[in-house]
Amino acid sequence: MKHIVPALRRNLTHAAGREPAPKGQKRPTHDGHEPALTISVASYNVHKCVGTDGVFNPGRVLNVVLELGADIVALQEADQRFGSRKGLLDLKALYEKGGYRSVLDQGSRKLSHGWHGNVILYRETAGNVANVHKMTLPGFEPRGAVLVDFEFSGLPLRIIGAHLGLLKSSRARQAEAILHAAHPVDDRAVILLGDTNEWRTGGRSALRPFDPHLSDVDMTIASFPSRFPLWPLDRVLTNRHVTVYEMQAVETELSRIASDHLPVRAVIGVTRGIAAAQGGA
Repeated sequence: MKHIVPALRRNLTHAAGREPAPKGQKRPTHDGHEPALTISVASYNVHKCVGTDGVFNPGRVLNVVLELGADIVALQEADQRFGSRKGLLDLKALYEKGGYRSVLDQGSRKLSHGWHGNVILYRETAGNVANVHKMTLPGFEPRGAVLVDFEFSGLPLRIIGAHLGLLKSSRARQAEAILHAAHPVDDRAVILLGDTNEWRTGGRSALRPFDPHLSDVDMTIASFPSRFPLWPLDRVLTNRHVTVYEMQAVETELSRIASDHLPVRAVIGVTRGIAAAQGGA
């Protein structure tokens, strides 16, 4: 038990009802610059739209996504597991009700919404998509990641949505592959959103290859299982160009039942210094 992660200790306390749901600590602004852009991001494993009550209900998941109100949302397990791998969410309704579009025209199969179940949604009013790259990750299970370059108010931002494997050895290899792809030639801000399937922190974690290039800065917030969150499986990892103001697992009556994971949401800032490096203002 001496290796139990701090997130587990504090969330056991929360689950027992002795204190409110924890939030991640604020990371100081880097290099003394104030952020020129502040947006919200979220990650949500929707469990193929099967809730903790065993009921398949995509409408509940859609409403949870809308409740998040984030500018960018990375979803995992958004397609059927077998067969045609058909997409499970009503993308038209997400656009009509929340202004969200998917970065992918097509996923892993003709009827898929996601790449190995990974979908990245964004609000057109917030930013534009410059480039999309679909990655196949190494490991025992079929896994993938989606890498997207955005421009928000003229600031470049790289978002990676991923769902890592169940085996620790696979997760370590997948972390190395993602890290290799994460580094843009122009040194822009990078954010990784996803279900890492990793509850450990520090030296025993399979995510160790990310450190210090992509870090969660003591923001390992328990998100699984949704009815009694103990394990910090869902992460928001950022590089040095991003200021993370707040991160929390969004725990509502609806989110506790819509999936076996709670969504995690973070407010982040990108500084003007990055835009200057790109020749911006």
